[in-house]
Amino acid sequence: MIILDYSDKRPIYEQIVEKMQNLILNGVFEPDSKLPSVRSLAVHLSINPNTIQKAYGELERQGFIYPVKGRGNFVQNVGNLAQKEREKVMKDMEEQLKQCRKLGIEKETILKAVEQCYKEDFYD
Repeated sequence: MIILDYSDKRPIYEQIVEKMQNLILNGVFEPDSKLPSVRSLAVHLSINPNTIQKAYGELERQGFIYPVKGRGNFVQNVGNLAQKEREKVMKDMEEQLKQCRKLGIEKETILKAVEQCYKEDFYD
């Protein structure tokens, strides 16, 4: 489910946060479902458990998961978060499109890029 890119300049925990957010927002992890334990995910990814703990802490801070003492971490119902995230992405995309227009990038070039993006594996 989670594939790390060691050539990515971002810290590993940020990559995990992003992948987990995508999995949660796309319904792969359903609300109130238990996430893998810190230890088991660390073993699976062959990384330090502290990295997973940091990622889970950030996901909790952002409202994607919640901890239950002695039982683990669970997926928050993110219906509102998903909508807010979509709105944020759309706003960011609008800004990027304005920048493309200022730089003289043709509409057809942008549309081809969008088509190509949707042909690729959605979870990459």
